[in-house]
Amino acid sequence: MQLHSFFNSSTSYRVRIALALKGLAYDYQPVNIRVGEHRAERYVAEVNPSATVPALQDGDFTLGQSLAIIDYLDARYPEPLLIPNEPALRARVLELSSLIACDMHPVNNLRVLGYLQTVLKVSPEQKDAWYRHWVSEGMKGVERILERHGRGAWCFGEAPTLADCCLIPQMANAQRMGCDMSGFPLSFAIYERALKHPAFDVAQPQKQPDFVTP
Repeated sequence: MQLHSFFNSSTSYRVRIALALKGLAYDYQPVNIRVGEHRAERYVAEVNPSATVPALQDGDFTLGQSLAIIDYLDARYPEPLLIPNEPALRARVLELSSLIACDMHPVNNLRVLGYLQTVLKVSPEQKDAWYRHWVSEGMKGVERILERHGRGAWCFGEAPTLADCCLIPQMANAQRMGCDMSGFPLSFAIYERALKHPAFDVAQPQKQPDFVTP
């Protein structure tokens, strides 16, 4: 199994957590999105037609998009199950995961921030304000879901789920970008707990082979 990943990509981070939780070994294939390696002709043609990271290669099967990858891993390697089978719990896990993956991440990923700065010519201060605004808006929703429906040590129970795989990278990126996370105590408590968990620890950006100091 191979994982095409960039150390600071939150989507790659999600999949690294899932692989670690399942105890699956893989070969790490670095793709430096800062210099455009994800847009290289060979990568797009042979690995990931969406020209993004992550991409998983499992034998002769190749798949992009982090949520699709984790769903595939659950079906192929179901222990532990990260997307529960029980309908209401499954829906709740997907609700929070989708809020992060579909509402928050797309407006703040590297492509969007780069477009804001290089094409629309916003200032670094305006770009940072954009990032922090959408993090704040999204995290308010996350925190409300956890207040109403969260339980146990993790987002939804006593074991990590897909929701935790999405939340932890989002929290890490937000802090790296200087966002004030003090208004989201439930999310922050889960984040602190995760950093002490071996699977979340080994998946951290600074522990990847392509890590470089900013």
